[in-house]
Amino acid sequence: MKLKNKLGLLGLSFFAFACTDLETDNSDYLLADQYPENQEQAIRVANPVFARTQGHADWGGWWFLQEITSDEATAPTRGGDWDDGGKWRALHQHSWGTTTEAVEQMYRFVYETMPRANRAIELLQLGADEDPAVQRVLSQTIVARAYFYYLAIDNFGAVAFPRTFTGADEFPSRTPRAEVFNAIVQDIKDNIEFLPNPTPGASSSSINKGTAYALLAKLYLNAEVYTGTPMWQETIDACDMVMSFGYALEANPRTPFLSNNAATKENIYTVPYDEDTFTGFNLHMRTLNYQNQLTFGMGIQPWNGFATLEDHYNTFTANDARRYALLEGQQFDINGVALTDADADGANVVLTPNIPALLMPANVFNKQQIRMSGVRVVKWEIPVGARENLSTDFPIFRLADFMLMKAEAQVRLGGPGAGDALVNEIKGRANAPITGGYNLDDILAERGREMMWEGHRRQDLIRFGKFQNQWWEKTNTDPNKKLFPIPQFAINANQNLLPNNQGY
Repeated sequence: MKLKNKLGLLGLSFFAFACTDLETDNSDYLLADQYPENQEQAIRVANPVFARTQGHADWGGWWFLQEITSDEATAPTRGGDWDDGGKWRALHQHSWGTTTEAVEQMYRFVYETMPRANRAIELLQLGADEDPAVQRVLSQTIVARAYFYYLAIDNFGAVAFPRTFTGADEFPSRTPRAEVFNAIVQDIKDNIEFLPNPTPGASSSSINKGTAYALLAKLYLNAEVYTGTPMWQETIDACDMVMSFGYALEANPRTPFLSNNAATKENIYTVPYDEDTFTGFNLHMRTLNYQNQLTFGMGIQPWNGFATLEDHYNTFTANDARRYALLEGQQFDINGVALTDADADGANVVLTPNIPALLMPANVFNKQQIRMSGVRVVKWEIPVGARENLSTDFPIFRLADFMLMKAEAQVRLGGPGAGDALVNEIKGRANAPITGGYNLDDILAERGREMMWEGHRRQDLIRFGKFQNQWWEKTNTDPNKKLFPIPQFAINANQNLLPNNQGY
């Protein structure tokens, strides 16, 4: 089975021990008087935590909050399609609130993980002193928990911060963002020595030293946002550690996103999606035009929704190799025959960069505008015969990201031009124009092209002070929108989470 190869953790299969019912208590794997005594038992205990990354691209709400809220992705309402009570428009226009679906999904994504993590850590601590393999899994679990708390402070600011399972406070209050930051940084530092060394091109879905230093680099990069104190030199040092493990840029910018991408040396930490057994990666369904079913010989019709903004599309030069990800113009079937749309009066299917409006009612806009406007994003390979879910590993951390992160930190410390070498390495691979003297605006723009739709844009815009800017169909400039609110359902269950974030 492909998944068993992709999900191997410490030489054992993730899938062999991952429950399909993630509500299963970790202790179900052991008798009441037992604790994890070996590697296999330890992985059984920890896998309900590791498996939670499955929610990144869809049901966890994370991708929607990072991308649809940004200046590089949109989900226009197309006639009667993609209205969904206005939930997508709320994200694009920064008008979300405490009951917005994606906000609720994101909060559950984090806080349904924490009891699993804290319970697993308690069990693993009982056997860690007697077996180094158990200690290794314990450290992986602590870093996994740190990753989810990183997501929590990035999206919600001050958050509930339970770190125990037994005797945990049933109604915790919120811990200041900077305090959580300091604690999870220390957790990572304390556990790096027990983690395995990475093998680039193998087991990128497992947590190792490369993953840990990558997470530290992300925390340091955003430290000024989280704590008020910048940590640019620490960012550079952590990025250097990531780069020291032998990760490498692929010669072709498309390679890290191919269906069989488990062996790429560019991906550092991934979600190992599988169309049958680890589902949830369906961005192709959300973005492709209905008729693109015939382009890729798909057995199911796509949903014709998400697109990139015209202004973002226009940042790519004509010869940029990354334009492969931008699906535009006349569309063809798998045999090269031009596609037409019978539901649009037989018009040719021509995807256009311009989207006339975020809300396109059928009594105002024509069928071609409603059904065909917007360049679609096919960054991840869509194989012939693709189904509703892809079997492509989704990169949470990728080397190109950390090269640009280091370049950014260098510019922040040394001024324009200090990160030129790294930026030009990225641009050179993409056949994009190489110049020099890059400033922060240049680096943000390059991040937008290189990291498009990988879930980084909201965080980048906040760090660069541009998330409150206006862009197409988005006029709200409220700086309070840099944080999402604690959802109403959580407040109803625990009044100690009040007061909510400012502006909600």
